[in-house]
Amino acid sequence: MHMKYQAISEEIRHRIESGFYPLDQPLPDEHSLVEEFSCSRMTVKRALDVLAAEGIVYRKRGHGTFIVQSSFQSDYIHVGTNETLGFTSLMQEKKVTSKLLLFEIIAPTPEVASYLAISEETSVYHHIRVRCVDNNPHVIEETYMPITLVPGITPSVLNQSVYAYMKEELGLKVAGSRRRIRAEQATELDQKELGLSKEEPVLVIEQVAYLNTGIAFEYSFARHRFDKFEITTVNINGK
Repeated sequence: MHMKYQAISEEIRHRIESGFYPLDQPLPDEHSLVEEFSCSRMTVKRALDVLAAEGIVYRKRGHGTFIVQSSFQSDYIHVGTNETLGFTSLMQEKKVTSKLLLFEIIAPTPEVASYLAISEETSVYHHIRVRCVDNNPHVIEETYMPITLVPGITPSVLNQSVYAYMKEELGLKVAGSRRRIRAEQATELDQKELGLSKEEPVLVIEQVAYLNTGIAFEYSFARHRFDKFEITTVNINGK
């Protein structure tokens, strides 16, 4: 059973999330993982590097690899700065529902056209959704997508996962994104849909997302409740 490092990291991640590995114990050592997965030590090391980069595990020299407990003991949306998964994927086992506030096809503004690298004559979907987790509102998403690049978006698609639709129905692969993150005071819409007071902030993530072809397919703003979201950034010293 020879497995690539991506498959091994996915399996270890699943084991951590399911509680197969205890939080207060180190993971099996590299030699044990090499034997279990019938692969090289370098493959295991790369798999663990992926999990370390995601902030899921950390290495303690001379003691082994440990699980970052806060990643799995929180009701927050937990996202690494290098992830472009879509909201539904981030929430994994939780029940995600959508409330569609707006869905229209429009000509983009010069700003939107610039971010998507399209002409102002190229029509775009413009939709606003409230995303709920276990029936609690977490985030308001406002998104622009070129209709030629992502055809077939409908209200029923928007009630589910757009990224899953792109992958499974259109065969498109999301490669990455560029984000800007800032705090803003809650607007009237934030207060109404997210249950915030006007004194409370929202965390705004402005994002341009790209396909593996390098073409931008999404320009979006996600306005998160301040108490339901956290971002992890991990710096790895290669020495």
